[in-house]
Amino acid sequence: MEYLIYISTAKKLLDTKELTDILHVSRRNNKQHHITGVLLYSEGTFIQLLEGEPESVNIVYDLIVRDSRHKNIIKLIHTSTDKRSFPDWTMGFKIININDMGALEGYFNPQKHIITNNDNHPGVAMIKTFADNNMYY
Repeated sequence: MEYLIYISTAKKLLDTKELTDILHVSRRNNKQHHITGVLLYSEGTFIQLLEGEPESVNIVYDLIVRDSRHKNIIKLIHTSTDKRSFPDWTMGFKIININDMGALEGYFNPQKHIITNNDNHPGVAMIKTFADNNMYY
């Protein structure tokens, strides 16, 4: 089992429909490859954690790298792990526009979904830091 975290910049600010489309495609791809994780978006910046078997993580990451909606993709961490930090989420997600997205299944609101699993896990710490510093309630 391994996990990968990357950060990237959207080529333009994305609206609710575009973000919803990304979510649906991500969930489909992740489910097909038994990937779990979380995707956070804030004012044109994405940070995503993918976790699963090594070959599956690489396949999904390659699909992400080829997506023309973002640029400046930087792989921050890619290493092995003993267990998943987000085992129940084919793709948890969070964006700024709470009013439009809050009703969608899997919406990640750090105020309600406190991430406590693997508190010493560096990947989870990175996701928590991004959420705490970029999300407005």
